[in-house]
Amino acid sequence: MESKRMKARKNMLDRRDFIKTVGSAGLGSVFLSGQTMAASNESRTGQKGQEPKFPQVPKRKLGKTDLKVPTLSLGGNQDLLENQIVLRVAPQRGVNFWDTAHNYRGGNSEIGIGRYLSRNPEARKQLLIATKASHARTIADVQERFETSLERMNTDYIDVYYGVHRCSDPTRLTDELKQWAERAKKEKRIRFFGFTTHQNMARCLTAAAKLDWIDVVMLPYSFRLMQDKELDGAVDACHKAGIGLIAMKTQGFGPRTKADEQRKLMEHFLQRGLTAGQAKIKLVLEDERFSAACVGMKDVATLTENVAAVLDKTELSDADKRTLTGYARRTCSGYCAGCAHICDAALPDAPYVSDIMRYLMYYNSYADRAEARELFARVPREMRDKLLDVDYAAAEARCPQHLPIGRLVAEAVRKLA
Repeated sequence: MESKRMKARKNMLDRRDFIKTVGSAGLGSVFLSGQTMAASNESRTGQKGQEPKFPQVPKRKLGKTDLKVPTLSLGGNQDLLENQIVLRVAPQRGVNFWDTAHNYRGGNSEIGIGRYLSRNPEARKQLLIATKASHARTIADVQERFETSLERMNTDYIDVYYGVHRCSDPTRLTDELKQWAERAKKEKRIRFFGFTTHQNMARCLTAAAKLDWIDVVMLPYSFRLMQDKELDGAVDACHKAGIGLIAMKTQGFGPRTKADEQRKLMEHFLQRGLTAGQAKIKLVLEDERFSAACVGMKDVATLTENVAAVLDKTELSDADKRTLTGYARRTCSGYCAGCAHICDAALPDAPYVSDIMRYLMYYNSYADRAEARELFARVPREMRDKLLDVDYAAAEARCPQHLPIGRLVAEAVRKLA
């Protein structure tokens, strides 16, 4: 037993030293955040002739593109106008792939990136920026959102542009959209094009694998969804087609959690020297079909924790994986897997149920209450007014996760309306 422990220690990044080095720099940045900070100090990473000050997140090739992206991407669904500190610190660790969207925080996510670039114009050369055409239904919508994104972020090109945000229906990947993407590439206003999907992911990915103009897809992927054979086959088809895959929602949170099960999971991984969140990210990145995990990191401490997870050399054991699989099985009734077509077929007069599950997850699991309420308010009023009158029995009977849909919708109405 002792030799195995010694071997494990040799294979492991010294987590304490790493946290000490990175964490002290992060605290220093916090203390200085209200003061003027030299741009040259904050954009060293990647400049010629200078060695990185901190260990760098490893990179992987993004599908058939010519990009190499860090395996940890900064999720920008936050007010980056106020949270400039994370933007300053992330590139120092090699986290230079930033993901945002037209609608994130009412535009303050993109505007925050624009403020950072206005103060650090040379940093644009080291950054890879992805954004999305939120709520776009027509090509005119896509064009309008694209122009707004460029203006907000003080840039004249986007590295990865998701022309469909939250795609749930492959028919939205039209020839007209293809022509827009090809024109934008030719004009060098975008480098690569794709879409994101939260619902009906397997269907959307299967369709994408047959399209030669889709470069990148971002989708939920976690220890929970790894058990979905249909999704696994669709991921494999995209990977073989050379489509770059970005994993989001890697923590596998749902609209309802079980505190006792969470505690058991946390205790297991603390014995391994990891947080449960770190273990979940590591498991996703063990699947090399994925180029990166996009994770929301709203403070330097979370950024530090996630960077440490990616740099750590420890491999998850079979027992670790069984622990996550067992946890997924025991808590499945609190997680919506995004199979919206099942709910839609069972509830033809209530087409927003899968969305509402996601909004409740933002409220309960992410503590992101303002956005949850804002998204819920986008559900048409006539639909919101009758949510409590719908009989959800048919959907509950078909739900593969055995969600108590009626109770969850009632909870959502109570908390979000």
